[in-house]
Amino acid sequence: MKIWVDADACPLPIKEIIIRAANRKKIHTTFVANHFIKLPNSPYLHSLQVSQGFDVADDEIVLRSEAGDLVMTQDIPLAAELIEKGCFAINPRGEQWTKNNIGARLNMRDFMETMRSSGVQSGGPAPFNKRDANEFANALDRILAKLI
Repeated sequence: MKIWVDADACPLPIKEIIIRAANRKKIHTTFVANHFIKLPNSPYLHSLQVSQGFDVADDEIVLRSEAGDLVMTQDIPLAAELIEKGCFAINPRGEQWTKNNIGARLNMRDFMETMRSSGVQSGGPAPFNKRDANEFANALDRILAKLI
């Protein structure tokens, strides 16, 4: 099993939690982004810089990931594609996406996109906070305990 991080919009506290978990559990972890990602020196941590462009990092994660890998992403369509591939997906707030809940999340995402394009202001998600980081850390520990 490997961990893949959709790192273009990964909050710093989540990056730090993943780094600690990767080193503690000795899991090869790759941060994929269209910009340079500075990581501590570790045999388990890797960064992959991709070219600029829409969904380039997402496409690279789909290409390189394998069934059983864990992917951290905020991108619901990417999570859906990875789940179909047999990967596990978690978002930065600690929500694990599964075959049972990804369809509803995609529908809600599409509905909200339609509302925004018609001029309705939804306000977006709440700002990321320490509680979110704690939820993520707990969820990551639970998932890794099940997968390892």
